[in-house]
Amino acid sequence: MKISVRYFASVREAIGEGAEQVNTAAANLAALRDELIARSPAYAEALARGKSVRMALNQVMADESATLTEGCEVAFFPPVTGG
Repeated sequence: MKISVRYFASVREAIGEGAEQVNTAAANLAALRDELIARSPAYAEALARGKSVRMALNQVMADESATLTEGCEVAFFPPVTGG
């Protein structure tokens, strides 16, 4: 299926782009993250399992079990703090 993926802040800086269209066989956010990690060292560093990375599905915060659907939008970003 084809989905839109957006990257923000330090994730965007590490990967080198802010958004892309991705063809994926992933059923959920966890599988998509693993697919992206396998792409290149830049993706592996930005989305590594040991790193705290937040995810949103169709602009709603989601955990890794969230199911992907054709045409959905996924966003990856680091946690933010306010002050």
